[in-house]
Amino acid sequence: MTDVPIQMQQDTTNERFRGGSPLVDLLSRGGLAIAILAVLIYGSLASPVFFTAGNFVNVLTSMAIVGIVVVGMTFVLVVGGLADLSVPATIACGAILSLALQPVIGPVPAFAAAIALAGFCGLMSGLLIGYIGINPIIATLGVGTIVLGIVQAAVGGVIVYGTNPDTAALVKSRVFGIPAIVLIFLAVAIVGHFVLSRSYWGRWTVATGGNYSAAEASAVPVRAVKAGAFVITALCSGLSGALLGLTLQSARPLVGTGYEFSAITAVVVGGISIMGGFGSVPRAIAGLVFVQLLTNVMVLQGVRTPVQGFVLGLLIAGAVALDVALRRRGGA
Repeated sequence: MTDVPIQMQQDTTNERFRGGSPLVDLLSRGGLAIAILAVLIYGSLASPVFFTAGNFVNVLTSMAIVGIVVVGMTFVLVVGGLADLSVPATIACGAILSLALQPVIGPVPAFAAAIALAGFCGLMSGLLIGYIGINPIIATLGVGTIVLGIVQAAVGGVIVYGTNPDTAALVKSRVFGIPAIVLIFLAVAIVGHFVLSRSYWGRWTVATGGNYSAAEASAVPVRAVKAGAFVITALCSGLSGALLGLTLQSARPLVGTGYEFSAITAVVVGGISIMGGFGSVPRAIAGLVFVQLLTNVMVLQGVRTPVQGFVLGLLIAGAVALDVALRRRGGA
């Protein structure tokens, strides 16, 4: 009986983002694809290195690490959780533990334990947000600070090095020319897309973000759904960190710094509403592709890091402004 109200809520939420003008509809649906095409054309003209197999492999590899986090962050924004600022800490947890535990319990158990402990950090954030009602920014920032402090104390603030080079070779291997880490990212993205768009949990996530009170009245377990979004993000961050640690064969407590900003940028640029109730994994990945290609072009052009940050900041501001404008047009 709960499916009908939830479906009605989803339809209402989607209507809010239909601007009514053909031009607005075109820009909201195809604007990102046009932007990606424009970056590809400009990059190919601006640098002879851009359109090479080696450059694209590098872009895909770096995109895979961030992309796994992006899949999790999509759930947080869609459920109305604003953002997860504990990502740097959970990435550090995954990277450090996947290496530090290898001599003790072996590579595979260490990998699994690192992801599980990162997920536990997400559970702490989820409980504070979903069941106690603490602001997501405050809760995740607090949990992230505590977790990072514990990780730093555990390793003494030093760099942890891997002891099993075979794990690095495995992560860096290729299947039909495609890096294994990219295939892992694609698998995570497919699972995330299926969960968000085809499962009851995904419907509950959209309904909770679209109208919390209406979803609760429709017998949706809104507290568990909201908490679950942060667990999913933490698990994705732990996986990303573990893969990063195995790839580099070294990890330090600040290894995850900046990944939360990269993930949020990609998700917001992909058109995921910051207010919740709207979005999908493919849209978030499209945003990631655009941001990664744009960053790659800027690097090849020798653009300084502060300027790159300025450009990405403008992208976030523009995407948020568009989101607000579309909501106002739809009467949200």
